[in-house]
Amino acid sequence: MTLSYPLSPELAGFVAASLEFTALEPSIQGQREAYSRMCRAYTPAHPAGLALINTRLADVPVRLYRPEQPETRDAACVIYLHGGGWVVGDLDSHDFITAPLAMDLNAVVIAVDYRLAPEHPFPAAFHDCLAVWHAVQEQAQSLGIDPRRVAVAGDSAGGNLAAAVCLALRDAGQPQPVGQALVYPGLGGAESLPSRSECADAPLLSITDVDCYKALYLSRREHYQAPYAMPLNATDYRSLPPAFIAVAQFDPLRDDGVLYEQRLREAGVATEFDPGLGLVHGCLRARGEAPEVDALYGRLVQALLGFLAVNV
Repeated sequence: MTLSYPLSPELAGFVAASLEFTALEPSIQGQREAYSRMCRAYTPAHPAGLALINTRLADVPVRLYRPEQPETRDAACVIYLHGGGWVVGDLDSHDFITAPLAMDLNAVVIAVDYRLAPEHPFPAAFHDCLAVWHAVQEQAQSLGIDPRRVAVAGDSAGGNLAAAVCLALRDAGQPQPVGQALVYPGLGGAESLPSRSECADAPLLSITDVDCYKALYLSRREHYQAPYAMPLNATDYRSLPPAFIAVAQFDPLRDDGVLYEQRLREAGVATEFDPGLGLVHGCLRARGEAPEVDALYGRLVQALLGFLAVNV
């Protein structure tokens, strides 16, 4: 790994530690338990001044993170969609990123516990995320949220879902997020993309992993071509929200984000692209351990602050 993927000592240590969390049994539930153990190991205590509420929106479990000061009403909001290949992950798995985002953005962050494959393949997760978006718009006043300042964000499979929500809202002629922030998203790029072979055995996510997750999520052949399942299948990228797209250099999904940013830009959408030099898939968990990950997090925060400043 060190020869093919030259990582910093800090990030290499993170990768080695993460790989110790192996599944105790080769089942979906075993994978979920191992993933949860790994995520808990990288989840710090919540900062002071942050209120958490577990509730449901559109009958989907969500967790609201609300800074107690200074802004409590008509707050900006980020709907955060967790990664995990549409198969693993929950409200706790990404608490390591949703809690600090709420404080650093001084905004309400809503984490979404969408249904997981293979029990609930596409379009279940997509429908849950879209339903939460509509519920936030409809219940903005009671939630203390400014409906004009809501962004969507997600990593990996969550980035896929965030992009799909934007496409669906655009296609329906409905209000869209003020911005979309995608971190190493999987968007359904062709198998011929260079990163598929260049990073086939990349640490923390291999091409075999990508194919397995996709097969669990897409239960019908026609879903592989559906834009809301894989947003790179779309034919029109005009009039989508401005985007922050961050990829990881050593990731088989790298070129999905590269291609998505290019198509948005060519369609006249404002974009900011982060090439993720020296990074691997799933590296956000190394926040506080690796300087290059801290830099990525800082750029994510700045991009979201820019989106949320709209209409102020």
